[in-house]
This record gives sequence, C-alpha cells and structure tokens, in this order.
Amino acid sequence: MAIIDVFLLALAATVALAALLPAHGHAAEMVSIAAKAAIALLFFLYGARLSPQQALHGVRQWRLHLLVLATTFVIFPLLGLAARALVPSVLTADLYTGVLFLCLVPSTVQSSIAFTSIARGHVSAAIVSASLSNILGVVLTPLLVVLLMDTSGASRVDGGAIRDIMMQLVLPFGLGQLMRPRIGGLITRYAALLKVVDRGSILLVVYTAFSMGMVEGIWASVDVGRLIVVSLVAAALLAAVLAITTVTGRLCRLDRGDAIVLLFCGSKKSLASGLPMALVFFPAATVGLTMLPLMLFHQIQLVVCALIASALARRADDTAVPTVGEGR
Repeated sequence: MAIIDVFLLALAATVALAALLPAHGHAAEMVSIAAKAAIALLFFLYGARLSPQQALHGVRQWRLHLLVLATTFVIFPLLGLAARALVPSVLTADLYTGVLFLCLVPSTVQSSIAFTSIARGHVSAAIVSASLSNILGVVLTPLLVVLLMDTSGASRVDGGAIRDIMMQLVLPFGLGQLMRPRIGGLITRYAALLKVVDRGSILLVVYTAFSMGMVEGIWASVDVGRLIVVSLVAAALLAAVLAITTVTGRLCRLDRGDAIVLLFCGSKKSLASGLPMALVFFPAATVGLTMLPLMLFHQIQLVVCALIASALARRADDTAVPTVGEGR
C-alpha cells in the first residue's frame, strides 16, 4: 500500500485548483456538463457490472432504506432543533436558520453512491437508498420546513428533481443492466475503469462545489471568526451523524456492505436539492446567509467522506475479504 493515497492527493489538488482557478460563466457550465456526463457514465457502468440478483438485493433491503430515511429526516432534524441552544452565544438567528434548514434537506445521490463504491459497500442498496431519499425529499423537506421553520416562501413541490434523478441516474443504470450480457464481462475484466470513473466523478463534484463557493463569495459573506464558528458547527454535526450511523449499523447487526450504505447515504446533505428550495422559502435579502451552513457542510462532507471511503477501501484491500453480494 502506498504511503500517501493518490486519491487524497488528487482531492487536495482539486480543492486548491478550485480556490485558485474557480470555474466562471461558460467554463462553469462546461464543468457542470462534464460532471453530469461522468455521473451518467458511472451509473451506466454500475448497471453493466451488477447482476440482476444483486440489483434486486438492493431493492429488497427495506430495513436499511428505512434506517437511512430515519437518519435523514428524523435524526438530522432533531439535531438541528437541538442546535437552537447555540443562539445567540455561538450562532446568530439567521445562521441558526441555515443550520436547521441544512438538517431538513435530503441526502446526496451521486457522491453517496460513489463513496459507497469506493469503500466496497453495497452499491445497489446505495442507489436505492440515495434515490429514495431525494425523491421523498421533494415532499418531506417542504413539509418539515413548514412545520419547523418560519419562512416567507410558499411550499412548492418541484417535479424536476424526480425527472433529473430518472434521466441522470435511473436511465443510465437501466441501460447498463440491458447491456450487461454483452459488456458485463468486459467491465469486470477492466475493473480499474470503474475505479477511475468513481473517483473522477467525486473530483468533478468537489471542484464544482468549491468553485461555486468561491464564485458566490460565501467565504466573504461573514467575518472570518463567524465563518470558522459555522464550519466547526457543521463539522460537529457531521461527526455526530457519522457516529450515530456507525453505532446504529452495529446495533442492527448490518453486514459491512449495508453499514457502509447507512454511513454514507445517511450522513450526507444535498446542496443541489437545498439551493432551489431555499430560493423558494427564504427572502432574497437573507437567502445567501441562510445557505452558508449548507454550503460549508456540503464541502466538509465531501472531504471527510472521501477520507473515510479511502480508508475503508484500504482496509478491505488489506483484509482481502469481498463485500457480501458485491465483492470487487
């Protein structure tokens, strides 16, 4: 095993590149298109690699999917409500609103699944859990916002989120399943290709997220001290959920592959889903500040979960024990 993980070096280089040369205008659009293309290719390869029996295994894991949904839409909101104790000594009222809002949005899809794949988890179960979280989040997040927060926006369900999931994730996966009899053996033989697409898609997502943060000026929207405080709160929130999902996986006696799904799908929050919803619910004058905690959390989770996924992958390689049902 290399002393320094090449993927972690690439991750650090990507963050530095986004800080020094963030994508603007047309370049940002091109990067976004490239990221979507990489993600679609990734899901096509997942579909070509997974046998129908493995895919069905992912669909049948209802206990796991309920645990992920409970973490996303019950545990997170409870932690967000508990953070009210930090006002006004640590957080301002507007920043607390942002912290609570980040706790109400659904999980990410692409990065959750890619991290699960990198860590040698159950990819098929991750696809179902993450997609289900986003689809239900279209309804549950507005409902939770109305119940738990004071906003000036009107509740609105956007069917575009479901369409995007179907077109970008489900359709490529289905095409991969259809092509599996012809190219499945080739994908298995050249497994390094899936690894490259796995990690390449994560690097593109990281670059896109950090570029957005630089272009939107989130680092300058509050003073340095307050920015550090919000970052620490976001990091503590992520650490708490990572600990909860880890302990829950052990108490529920999940096997390694399912425990990894719970860890990554349960601990994430989607910036892509959160931004459009925030524009609906919050006044234009304060929406930037309200979104700051979610933007910071999103970037922290990418870096932290990349480190965890890489460590889990090294541990799996060292022990040479294949994941149940989907050993790689």
